[in-house]
Amino acid sequence: MGKKRANGEGNIRKRKDGRWEGRYTAGHNPETGKAIYKNVLGRTQAETRAKLKAAIEETKSLDITKVGKYTVGTWMDEWFENYAKVKVRPSSHQTYRGYIDNHIKHNIGKIPLEKLTSLELQKLYKKLLTSGRIDRIESKKQRKGLSPKTVRNIHQIIASAMKLAKEQRLIVTEPTEGCALPKLEHREMKTLPVEQLASFLREAKDSGVFEMYYVELATGLRRGELLGLKWEDIDLDRGNLRVKRQIARINGEIVEAPLKTKNAYRTLPLAEDTIAVLKQQKKKVGSSHLVFPSPTGGPISPDSVLHMLHRVLKRAGLPRVRFHDLRHTFATLALQNGVDIKTVSGMLGHFSAGFTLDTYAHVTMAAQKEAAKAMERVLTAAL
Repeated sequence: MGKKRANGEGNIRKRKDGRWEGRYTAGHNPETGKAIYKNVLGRTQAETRAKLKAAIEETKSLDITKVGKYTVGTWMDEWFENYAKVKVRPSSHQTYRGYIDNHIKHNIGKIPLEKLTSLELQKLYKKLLTSGRIDRIESKKQRKGLSPKTVRNIHQIIASAMKLAKEQRLIVTEPTEGCALPKLEHREMKTLPVEQLASFLREAKDSGVFEMYYVELATGLRRGELLGLKWEDIDLDRGNLRVKRQIARINGEIVEAPLKTKNAYRTLPLAEDTIAVLKQQKKKVGSSHLVFPSPTGGPISPDSVLHMLHRVLKRAGLPRVRFHDLRHTFATLALQNGVDIKTVSGMLGHFSAGFTLDTYAHVTMAAQKEAAKAMERVLTAAL
């Protein structure tokens, strides 16, 4: 029986066509024990020797019995099922699945895993930025490309999968390293000024959506949290509201989903005026279990609520703001009227008061300046 050639051993010969061939043992089949041979070609003996040395070094970093087993698409599925599902919170599973199916597999899924390059990823990111948005009726007026933040999220998912692939010796280098990522857009925080609230709420009442936007301004709920409210979550007698779920669009479907963090599950107190508005809403929707149902009785699409908001603002002659800016309006007014940062943070469902402080630093700084001026007046009067 012939002696097994050790992994990495190689030899060079000149072929009949004039080229040089370097042949080496890349590994052994775990089932049969037979050697797996690979070769490199060169125009000169020196070139072939250099290529052979590089190939042997590369082989040491790879499990040759698995190389060629996966495409990018099948590896992303493997990574998601056996790695991401364990490490990522359940509420993010469908988001990850959507990124993988709609953007990663759809564009680069057929590429052999070991052939994926940084250039292929750069082309993918460029395409996603310009035309990556999934078409649907409610997004016809939105830009065609994904936001820089979403593209960076997709990059992080690919990077995590490639890191595991390298650890499993399926690839030599991680193609995500060195990729140029799009810069995040800096969106200036907007709020509805106090002097505009009356016009906004008056138009909301005329448009038949007063109760929904009043409750939003009174509680600062996230859009999905507001749409996910059920009457079982609200105790009108005790005056409190429990945030327990959200409505989200996942893989094109409007579904009920768990909240993203444990801090998002919270109980909020309701003022008497807000209780009165909710009682009015309960009469309005009758037997619906949802506080703010769609005309068909199911949950309202998050996109529809945004379009509704823009219509109300336009009719009221007010500048356009995002739905999330109504949440900013709640937080800003609360801070400006003396509510402490920790209380506001808890009501917003933030993971820490520090995050709230960073987000609304401009508001707290203005309050500090007012406090300094107040002290100045006191001290000046004492002189």
